[in-house]
Amino acid sequence: MGMDPDKAVSTVDDMVCFALYAASRAVTSAYRPLLQALNLTYPQYLVMLVLWQHGSISVKELGDHLQLDYGTLTPLLKRLEAAGLVTRRRRLDDERSVEVGLTDEGRALRESTRHIPIAIGDAMGMPEAELDRLRDSLRRLTVNVAAHSAEM
Repeated sequence: MGMDPDKAVSTVDDMVCFALYAASRAVTSAYRPLLQALNLTYPQYLVMLVLWQHGSISVKELGDHLQLDYGTLTPLLKRLEAAGLVTRRRRLDDERSVEVGLTDEGRALRESTRHIPIAIGDAMGMPEAELDRLRDSLRRLTVNVAAHSAEM
């Protein structure tokens, strides 16, 4: 399944990794003005999406959902807590575990974000079926690369 070294990609424009990087930057940039109006960064928005879906959740579970480590997640959560959107509490049944939950303001913010997926979908300008295939391919790519990295 590896690439033939004789056909190795020589230009940046032909590299899959550059296409992923450029697409990620473009999509994140499309989110920026929509989220700035709500005083959220893209990573903070992702945290809020998980909390809106799951309600109260441990920091570890949140990190698993977002594929972020504790050191990256903690500053995000501190800023969201300072903004009055989330709470962080040690779990009563396990002092080592921190539970993250939504405040009333955090729950109410969800209503102000309902237009965002539609706006981003419009910006992507691709049919839903094609976006579904792309998402599935990217998930498979992520799993494959993670598994390969674990073997190294």
